[in-house]
Amino acid sequence: MNRVVSPALLVGGIILIAIGMSTTDSLGSDVSNKFFITGSLTDGGIWMLDGGIAAALAGLTMLRRVPKPG
Repeated sequence: MNRVVSPALLVGGIILIAIGMSTTDSLGSDVSNKFFITGSLTDGGIWMLDGGIAAALAGLTMLRRVPKPG
Protein backbone atom coordinates (compact mmCIF):
# COMPACT_ATOMS: atom_id res chain seq x y z
CA MET A 1 0.00 0.00 0.00
CA ASN A 2 2.78 2.44 0.90
CA ARG A 3 4.45 1.75 -2.44
CA VAL A 4 1.49 3.39 -4.18
CA VAL A 5 0.69 6.14 -1.67
CA SER A 6 4.24 7.48 -1.29
CA PRO A 7 4.88 8.38 -4.95
CA ALA A 8 1.30 9.66 -5.27
CA LEU A 9 1.84 12.05 -2.34
CA LEU A 10 5.16 13.18 -3.77
CA VAL A 11 3.78 13.83 -7.25
CA GLY A 12 0.60 15.41 -5.89
CA GLY A 13 2.67 17.67 -3.65
CA ILE A 14 4.86 18.80 -6.53
CA ILE A 15 1.76 19.55 -8.62
CA LEU A 16 0.20 21.55 -5.79
CA ILE A 17 3.42 23.52 -5.33
CA ALA A 18 3.51 24.34 -9.05
CA ILE A 19 -0.15 25.40 -9.09
CA GLY A 20 0.29 27.43 -5.93
CA MET A 21 3.32 29.21 -7.36
CA SER A 22 1.50 30.04 -10.58
CA THR A 23 -1.52 31.25 -8.62
CA THR A 24 0.51 33.57 -6.43
CA ASP A 25 2.40 34.95 -9.43
CA SER A 26 -0.68 35.71 -11.51
CA LEU A 27 -1.71 39.28 -12.29
CA GLY A 28 -5.22 38.59 -10.97
CA SER A 29 -3.75 37.64 -7.62
CA ASP A 30 -1.75 40.85 -7.49
CA VAL A 31 -4.74 43.02 -8.35
CA SER A 32 -7.31 41.22 -6.20
CA ASN A 33 -5.26 41.35 -3.01
CA LYS A 34 -3.42 44.60 -3.70
CA PHE A 35 -0.13 42.75 -3.55
CA PHE A 36 1.85 45.84 -4.45
CA ILE A 37 0.48 47.70 -1.42
CA THR A 38 0.08 45.03 1.27
CA GLY A 39 2.53 42.38 0.03
CA SER A 40 0.06 39.62 0.88
CA LEU A 41 -0.63 36.58 -1.29
CA THR A 42 -4.00 34.95 -2.00
CA ASP A 43 -5.30 32.51 0.57
CA GLY A 44 -5.76 29.83 -2.07
CA GLY A 45 -2.18 30.15 -3.25
CA ILE A 46 -0.84 29.95 0.28
CA TRP A 47 -2.94 26.87 1.05
CA MET A 48 -1.78 25.18 -2.15
CA LEU A 49 1.87 25.93 -1.39
CA ASP A 50 1.58 24.76 2.22
CA GLY A 51 -0.36 21.63 1.29
CA GLY A 52 2.01 20.83 -1.55
CA ILE A 53 5.06 21.16 0.66
CA ALA A 54 3.47 19.00 3.36
CA ALA A 55 2.38 16.33 0.86
CA ALA A 56 5.77 16.26 -0.86
CA LEU A 57 7.61 15.95 2.45
CA ALA A 58 5.25 13.19 3.60
CA GLY A 59 5.77 11.35 0.30
CA LEU A 60 9.55 11.63 0.57
CA THR A 61 9.53 10.45 4.17
CA MET A 62 7.31 7.49 3.33
CA LEU A 63 9.47 6.57 0.33
CA ARG A 64 12.54 6.38 2.54
CA ARG A 65 10.75 4.08 4.99
CA VAL A 66 9.17 1.68 2.49
CA PRO A 67 10.96 -1.69 2.67
CA LYS A 68 12.55 -2.77 -0.57
CA PRO A 69 11.11 -5.97 -2.09
CA GLY A 70 13.18 -9.10 -2.00
